[in-house]
Amino acid sequence: MFEALQDRLEGVFNKLRGKGKLTEADVDAALREVRLALLEADVNFKVVKDLQNRIREKTIGEQVIESLTPAQHVVKIVHDELVELLGGGQARLETAGAPPTVIMLVGLQGSGKTTSAAKLALYLRKQGRRPLLVAADVYRPAAIDQLVQLGKQLNIAVYSQPGAKPPDICASAVKKAREDADDVVILDTAGRLQINEELMRELEDIKARVPVTETLFVADAMTGQEAVNVAQEFHCHVPLTGLILTKMDGDARGGAALSIRAVTGVPVKFVGVGEKPDALEPFHPDRIAQRILGMGDVLSLIEKTQENLDQQKAAELEKKMRTATFGLDDFLDQIQQIKKMGPLTQIVEMIPGMGKLARNLGPGQLDESQLKRVEAIIYSMTPAERRNPKILDGSRKRRIARGSGTTPHDINQLVTQFGQMQALMKQFSRGRLPKHVRRMMAQGGGPILPGL
Repeated sequence: MFEALQDRLEGVFNKLRGKGKLTEADVDAALREVRLALLEADVNFKVVKDLQNRIREKTIGEQVIESLTPAQHVVKIVHDELVELLGGGQARLETAGAPPTVIMLVGLQGSGKTTSAAKLALYLRKQGRRPLLVAADVYRPAAIDQLVQLGKQLNIAVYSQPGAKPPDICASAVKKAREDADDVVILDTAGRLQINEELMRELEDIKARVPVTETLFVADAMTGQEAVNVAQEFHCHVPLTGLILTKMDGDARGGAALSIRAVTGVPVKFVGVGEKPDALEPFHPDRIAQRILGMGDVLSLIEKTQENLDQQKAAELEKKMRTATFGLDDFLDQIQQIKKMGPLTQIVEMIPGMGKLARNLGPGQLDESQLKRVEAIIYSMTPAERRNPKILDGSRKRRIARGSGTTPHDINQLVTQFGQMQALMKQFSRGRLPKHVRRMMAQGGGPILPGL
């Protein structure tokens, strides 16, 4: 996400590097570029103008911190202003005084309400809550069936009442949640292709019948400013308490994310970053600002790691790395655990300084099908071959190639790259990063990242 904006802003800051002192002309030139970058990212014009004025005031009004270069000083100011623009701090879900907490999802058709309802239920269950999904969209064909299937897939209860009106369905669902001790009720309400009075009256009727704690507007981030405009109209009719931006992983510009909080005054609480049920993340303004400025997102990466990686296996792996006994079986296990964390491109972009590297790699170099090919090759080896790839001769390689649907060249490549990785791990275990690795990473990665 935000790739286009990252590239433009990086170009702005590169022009400031090497300057010993910032002049007003330097600041004005940089801010013109920042303004163009934000407008090209489809950020609201008024938001861009206000942000530009605040950045200029701070940049001109402050002396350059002695420990920082002028470029770093400007980056810090832009970072702080972006954090403020995005909401300042994380906006958490409110909890009702007496259970259940009722969360009503609203929005237009096609914004991803039903999928987001299931993702939110899964997220809350991981937090130790007991969610109940409610199929309150009785108009869209197959909407109820879709939610029921998602509920079965995730093993989360779904309440439906065919033939009943949405306000009655929601009221009955809350009653059932109290009986079953479910502490969260998520209402998947109907949408329309456009805002109309019928839709708004129905949402108002639901809120009149049910003690709604959170009203979350679900918006497609890829629609840019249109998502902001629709959110504002919904907020005027049905007061919103939060926003969920879907399809953020496919939005290279980020205009909706950067504008919607400032225009509506409503905080973004979650973002959808993929199609899988667990691809819903809490919205952290500071982390998003870091991603926009190419600083990575270490905290989110750590959270993903803790959530998806086996801690005991991680400790065993650390020991093997220190003793240089890391084998292909361990490599296979690591591949399988990394795949649980999400798309490779998203993982790499969370590492500071690696976002541009990932975007600059040639086509297919971060292709996840390569991981499947590696898995197939390792599965086709005997235990002895996995422990010691050096025993692989031509005959063994041809056998493995037939079993994995690959070629001997693919196997040679894997063995060579694995050998390089073992050598790197020995260096890492001693607390040193080899010079050629630092040089390749500084030049945009070279052959090292595809090998790893």
